[in-house]
Amino acid sequence: MTTNSERRILVTGGGGFIGSHLCQRLIDSGHSVLCVDNFVSSVPSNIAALLDHPQFELIQQDVALPLDVQVHQIYNLACPASPIQYQRDAVQTIRTNVAGAMNVLELAKATGARVLQASTSEIYGDPAVHPQPESYWGHVNPIGVRACYDEGKRCAEALFFAYHHQFSIDIKVVRIFNTYGPRTQLNDGRVISNFIVQALRGEDITIYGDGSQTRSFCYVDDMVSGLIAMMNSEPGFTGPVNLGNPEELSILELAQVLRKQTDSHSQLVFKALPQDDPRQRMPEIELARQRLGWYPTTPLVVGLERTIDYFRRELAAASKETTSTTITA
Repeated sequence: MTTNSERRILVTGGGGFIGSHLCQRLIDSGHSVLCVDNFVSSVPSNIAALLDHPQFELIQQDVALPLDVQVHQIYNLACPASPIQYQRDAVQTIRTNVAGAMNVLELAKATGARVLQASTSEIYGDPAVHPQPESYWGHVNPIGVRACYDEGKRCAEALFFAYHHQFSIDIKVVRIFNTYGPRTQLNDGRVISNFIVQALRGEDITIYGDGSQTRSFCYVDDMVSGLIAMMNSEPGFTGPVNLGNPEELSILELAQVLRKQTDSHSQLVFKALPQDDPRQRMPEIELARQRLGWYPTTPLVVGLERTIDYFRRELAAASKETTSTTITA
């Protein structure tokens, strides 16, 4: 490995929610960052503050196309992550996961770079084991509406380990559990962003199912710290490693917390649960604690307040832009 000041780091999906925070952290740490993104499910504004930085470079490209660059490390974060986004074009989601993984692995093979795969808790499906340890193989519907993402990520993991065993590629694999924070899009479609936007607009808060299904939520700053810790962990430690918050709460409890924090009078409404929606989702993170010294430190109430403030600003800006457009027209 080279010294920190000498590292050139590739982040695929670097314009996305987690990717843009990772790019910022790496730049702040003195690295040179090459961001690759096609902005299909992300927005250029996420990295606007970095575009003029001398150590930041943007290549607008689909990760499913081959990459020919010189880098020391590769973070592969490219893929739509919310059900609305990844189901919109299921074939492209699979292509991004599978062809994208092969392209970054081929690049690592050519350059000797260490490569990290951002996998997902979705590889566990609707789990029969709770909480989910890395040793659990999962309970996934291979032909359901979520399969393009779930099975795409599972295949990507298989490719990473195949390249590691066959070509001695230096790999790291993490499984990311529900993550939230600023730079999530207004129409992202995941539960925290949905609830906050609905609460701030005074709309009904939509709960799918009876709200008893559980999740655990990790603030984005903590997640970025976990990704970097795994990337720079000891040689030979490949993972997979769960990264997430082991504190569980129900969707109904989350709605009530957010309604209180936004001082909203929105009503709670209940709709049918989507196909293959997991009933429980919470990581076992002892491996991350022991091998990375990592665990989330941001309390939920603090992370939610920062996220609410971000959405307030975004909604105000969107409202101002709509008003300006109306007046101009």
